[in-house]
Amino acid sequence: MSDDGSNMETEVKLWVDDLTAVENTLVSLGAILSAPRVFERNVRYELPNGSLGKRGMVLRLRQDSRVRLTYKEGGTAIDGVVSRFEAEVEVSDFKTMDSILVLLGYMHDMAYEKYRTTYQIDRCEVVIDELPFGKFVEIEGEHSAILAVIDRLGLAAVLRVQMSYVRAFDVIRRKMGFLFRDATFDNFAKIQVPDTVKDWLR
Repeated sequence: MSDDGSNMETEVKLWVDDLTAVENTLVSLGAILSAPRVFERNVRYELPNGSLGKRGMVLRLRQDSRVRLTYKEGGTAIDGVVSRFEAEVEVSDFKTMDSILVLLGYMHDMAYEKYRTTYQIDRCEVVIDELPFGKFVEIEGEHSAILAVIDRLGLAAVLRVQMSYVRAFDVIRRKMGFLFRDATFDNFAKIQVPDTVKDWLR
Protein backbone atom coordinates (compact mmCIF):
# COMPACT_ATOMS: atom_id res chain seq x y z
CA MET A 1 0.00 0.00 0.00
CA SER A 2 1.23 3.50 -0.75
CA ASP A 3 2.27 5.89 2.00
CA ASP A 4 -0.87 7.95 1.47
CA GLY A 5 -3.10 4.94 2.18
CA SER A 6 -4.63 4.98 -1.30
CA ASN A 7 -4.45 1.19 -1.77
CA MET A 8 -2.38 1.68 -4.92
CA GLU A 9 0.95 -0.10 -5.03
CA THR A 10 3.58 1.36 -7.38
CA GLU A 11 6.87 -0.48 -7.57
CA VAL A 12 9.65 -1.73 -9.80
CA LYS A 13 11.37 -5.10 -9.57
CA LEU A 14 15.02 -5.25 -10.65
CA TRP A 15 17.16 -8.31 -11.34
CA VAL A 16 20.44 -7.60 -9.53
CA ASP A 17 23.46 -9.90 -9.53
CA ASP A 18 25.30 -8.23 -6.63
CA LEU A 19 22.99 -7.42 -3.72
CA THR A 20 25.89 -6.63 -1.40
CA ALA A 21 26.96 -3.78 -3.67
CA VAL A 22 23.43 -2.38 -3.62
CA GLU A 23 23.28 -2.54 0.17
CA ASN A 24 26.65 -0.84 0.46
CA THR A 25 25.40 1.94 -1.82
CA LEU A 26 22.22 2.32 0.22
CA VAL A 27 24.24 2.69 3.41
CA SER A 28 26.61 5.19 1.80
CA LEU A 29 23.61 7.26 0.68
CA GLY A 30 22.22 7.38 4.21
CA ALA A 31 19.33 4.95 3.72
CA ILE A 32 17.59 3.84 6.92
CA LEU A 33 17.42 0.12 7.68
CA SER A 34 13.75 -0.26 8.61
CA ALA A 35 13.63 -4.08 8.79
CA PRO A 36 16.70 -6.35 9.10
CA ARG A 37 17.01 -9.49 6.97
CA VAL A 38 14.14 -11.84 7.72
CA PHE A 39 12.89 -15.16 6.34
CA GLU A 40 9.54 -14.91 4.62
CA ARG A 41 7.08 -17.56 3.48
CA ASN A 42 4.17 -16.92 1.19
CA VAL A 43 1.19 -19.00 0.14
CA ARG A 44 -0.87 -18.10 -2.91
CA TYR A 45 -4.50 -19.20 -3.06
CA GLU A 46 -6.81 -20.02 -5.94
CA LEU A 47 -10.40 -21.10 -6.45
CA PRO A 48 -11.06 -24.56 -7.95
CA ASN A 49 -12.06 -22.98 -11.29
CA GLY A 50 -8.88 -20.89 -11.44
CA SER A 51 -10.88 -17.67 -11.69
CA LEU A 52 -8.51 -15.52 -9.58
CA GLY A 53 -5.56 -16.07 -11.89
CA LYS A 54 -7.69 -15.71 -15.00
CA ARG A 55 -8.76 -12.26 -13.81
CA GLY A 56 -5.26 -11.22 -12.74
CA MET A 57 -6.16 -11.32 -9.05
CA VAL A 58 -3.87 -12.43 -6.23
CA LEU A 59 -4.80 -13.70 -2.77
CA ARG A 60 -1.70 -14.24 -0.63
CA LEU A 61 -0.92 -15.09 2.98
CA ARG A 62 2.55 -13.98 4.11
CA GLN A 63 4.52 -14.63 7.28
CA ASP A 64 7.73 -12.89 8.27
CA SER A 65 7.87 -10.89 11.50
CA ARG A 66 4.11 -10.44 11.02
CA VAL A 67 1.28 -12.30 9.29
CA ARG A 68 -0.55 -10.46 6.50
CA LEU A 69 -3.35 -11.33 4.10
CA THR A 70 -3.07 -9.48 0.79
CA TYR A 71 -5.34 -9.02 -2.21
CA LYS A 72 -4.02 -7.56 -5.48
CA GLU A 73 -5.46 -6.83 -8.90
CA GLY A 74 -3.80 -6.71 -12.30
CA GLY A 75 -1.74 -3.60 -12.98
CA THR A 76 -0.29 -1.33 -15.62
CA ALA A 77 3.39 -0.73 -16.36
CA ILE A 78 5.20 2.45 -17.39
CA ASP A 79 9.01 2.48 -17.67
CA GLY A 80 8.95 -0.98 -16.09
CA VAL A 81 7.27 0.48 -13.00
CA VAL A 82 4.05 -1.37 -12.17
CA SER A 83 1.00 0.17 -10.47
CA ARG A 84 -1.93 -1.86 -9.19
CA PHE A 85 -4.62 -1.97 -6.52
CA GLU A 86 -3.56 -3.68 -3.31
CA ALA A 87 -5.43 -4.21 -0.03
CA GLU A 88 -3.69 -5.77 2.94
CA VAL A 89 -4.63 -6.61 6.52
CA GLU A 90 -2.55 -7.95 9.39
CA VAL A 91 -3.86 -11.10 11.07
CA SER A 92 -2.82 -12.77 14.29
CA ASP A 93 -2.22 -16.36 13.23
CA PHE A 94 -0.98 -17.87 9.94
CA LYS A 95 -2.33 -21.37 10.52
CA THR A 96 -5.80 -20.18 11.54
CA MET A 97 -6.10 -17.78 8.60
CA ASP A 98 -4.98 -20.54 6.25
CA SER A 99 -7.67 -22.83 7.69
CA ILE A 100 -10.35 -20.16 7.22
CA LEU A 101 -9.41 -19.67 3.58
CA VAL A 102 -9.45 -23.40 2.88
CA LEU A 103 -12.83 -23.78 4.59
CA LEU A 104 -14.15 -20.95 2.41
CA GLY A 105 -13.23 -22.95 -0.68
CA TYR A 106 -9.80 -21.60 -1.57
CA MET A 107 -6.97 -24.01 -2.26
CA HIS A 108 -3.20 -23.71 -2.08
CA ASP A 109 -1.97 -22.72 -5.53
CA MET A 110 1.74 -22.51 -4.69
CA ALA A 111 4.19 -21.36 -2.03
CA TYR A 112 7.40 -19.40 -2.28
CA GLU A 113 10.12 -18.32 0.13
CA LYS A 114 12.63 -15.53 0.32
CA TYR A 115 14.87 -13.51 2.60
CA ARG A 116 14.09 -9.79 2.65
CA THR A 117 15.94 -6.75 3.97
CA THR A 118 14.14 -3.39 3.94
CA TYR A 119 15.49 0.16 3.67
CA GLN A 120 13.91 3.61 3.41
CA ILE A 121 15.39 6.33 1.23
CA ASP A 122 14.06 9.41 -0.58
CA ARG A 123 10.37 8.61 0.14
CA CYS A 124 10.79 5.10 -1.23
CA GLU A 125 10.97 1.65 0.30
CA VAL A 126 13.83 -0.42 -1.10
CA VAL A 127 13.87 -4.15 -0.39
CA ILE A 128 16.68 -6.60 -0.99
CA ASP A 129 15.10 -9.94 -1.92
CA GLU A 130 16.92 -13.26 -2.03
CA LEU A 131 14.80 -15.97 -3.66
CA PRO A 132 15.76 -19.57 -4.44
CA PHE A 133 15.95 -18.74 -8.16
CA GLY A 134 17.38 -15.22 -8.18
CA LYS A 135 18.29 -11.95 -6.50
CA PHE A 136 16.11 -8.87 -6.80
CA VAL A 137 15.70 -5.30 -5.61
CA GLU A 138 12.19 -3.88 -5.32
CA ILE A 139 11.60 -0.15 -5.00
CA GLU A 140 8.16 1.12 -3.99
CA GLY A 141 6.97 4.73 -3.90
CA GLU A 142 5.74 7.39 -6.29
CA HIS A 143 6.71 6.84 -9.92
CA SER A 144 9.11 9.79 -10.18
CA ALA A 145 10.73 8.98 -6.83
CA ILE A 146 11.28 5.36 -7.90
CA LEU A 147 13.08 6.44 -11.07
CA ALA A 148 15.26 8.86 -9.08
CA VAL A 149 16.24 6.14 -6.59
CA ILE A 150 17.08 3.75 -9.43
CA ASP A 151 19.50 6.36 -10.76
CA ARG A 152 21.02 7.04 -7.34
CA LEU A 153 21.65 3.32 -6.84
CA GLY A 154 23.28 3.01 -10.24
CA LEU A 155 20.70 0.50 -11.43
CA ALA A 156 19.33 2.27 -14.50
CA ALA A 157 20.77 -0.33 -16.87
CA VAL A 158 19.67 -3.51 -15.07
CA LEU A 159 16.69 -5.64 -16.09
CA ARG A 160 13.28 -4.43 -14.89
CA VAL A 161 11.15 -7.52 -14.30
CA GLN A 162 7.47 -6.68 -14.79
CA MET A 163 6.13 -10.07 -13.74
CA SER A 164 5.49 -11.22 -10.18
CA TYR A 165 7.80 -13.62 -8.38
CA VAL A 166 5.18 -16.33 -8.86
CA ARG A 167 4.99 -15.70 -12.60
CA ALA A 168 8.80 -15.54 -12.82
CA PHE A 169 9.09 -18.88 -11.05
CA ASP A 170 6.46 -20.39 -13.34
CA VAL A 171 8.48 -19.35 -16.39
CA ILE A 172 11.66 -20.83 -14.88
CA ARG A 173 9.84 -23.99 -13.80
CA ARG A 174 8.54 -24.64 -17.32
CA LYS A 175 11.85 -23.80 -18.99
CA MET A 176 13.83 -26.12 -16.69
CA GLY A 177 11.17 -28.84 -16.52
CA PHE A 178 10.65 -28.77 -12.76
CA LEU A 179 7.89 -31.03 -11.48
CA PHE A 180 7.56 -29.22 -8.13
CA ARG A 181 5.24 -26.21 -7.81
CA ASP A 182 6.72 -24.48 -4.76
CA ALA A 183 9.68 -22.10 -4.94
CA THR A 184 11.28 -23.11 -1.65
CA PHE A 185 14.95 -23.18 -0.74
CA ASP A 186 14.71 -26.92 -0.07
CA ASN A 187 13.41 -27.58 -3.58
CA PHE A 188 16.30 -25.60 -5.08
CA ALA A 189 18.98 -27.00 -2.74
CA LYS A 190 20.62 -29.17 -5.42
CA ILE A 191 19.67 -27.11 -8.47
CA GLN A 192 22.02 -24.77 -10.30
CA VAL A 193 20.02 -21.99 -11.91
CA PRO A 194 21.78 -20.87 -15.13
CA ASP A 195 23.02 -17.30 -15.56
CA THR A 196 20.76 -16.97 -18.60
CA VAL A 197 17.63 -17.29 -16.46
CA LYS A 198 17.10 -13.53 -16.42
CA ASP A 199 16.72 -13.54 -20.20
CA TRP A 200 13.58 -15.63 -19.73
CA LEU A 201 12.05 -12.89 -17.58
CA ARG A 202 12.29 -10.03 -20.07
